[in-house]
Amino acid sequence: MKAYLVSSNPHKLDEISMLLPEGFELDIITSIAPEREIVEDAKTFYGNSLIKIEAYRSCGVPLLADDSGLVIDALDGFPGIASARFMEGSPYSDKMRELLIRLEGIRESERTARFVCAALFYNPCDNSIIGVEGKVEGTIAFEISGKEGFGYDPIFIPLGYDRTFGELGYPVKSRLSHRARAFTHLLSLVSLCSVRG
Repeated sequence: MKAYLVSSNPHKLDEISMLLPEGFELDIITSIAPEREIVEDAKTFYGNSLIKIEAYRSCGVPLLADDSGLVIDALDGFPGIASARFMEGSPYSDKMRELLIRLEGIRESERTARFVCAALFYNPCDNSIIGVEGKVEGTIAFEISGKEGFGYDPIFIPLGYDRTFGELGYPVKSRLSHRARAFTHLLSLVSLCSVRG
């Protein structure tokens, strides 16, 4: 059974592909449909995921989509749903440096944060959508550390560890991350159907 990920992020495709159960294949939606402009202007991660699904629902194929972000308590939840659009066009190294500047003077016990992921599956067989949310709690490091993963991984220390996702790498992240938790749960709920082609 083949599904299509509504994303242009190859890192997401790789990460989610590693979580797929046997018999489930995943490809990028633009491999079968032209890229469409998607304005992620919802107020929640779930809402933005739904916008992505709706943009390609007419293709009539199984779809997976997610929206995720870093929620920092000391910054009132920022960057949150704006995680990808914060300092848009700038590399994540610059985004992370800016967040660390905003957290200057905040002690370790107050640097609590979490990664959140809302993952959705669209089943064209019955026109249904299943959605779940995954979270991983942690804290924000005092400096950028590690080159593994992507996005804000090098400044996020998951609960129970003393190193960032950027240092811990995929073997740990694949068990703990918000995306891993969300998609593992979601795919366990999916009742797969056969699709032409």
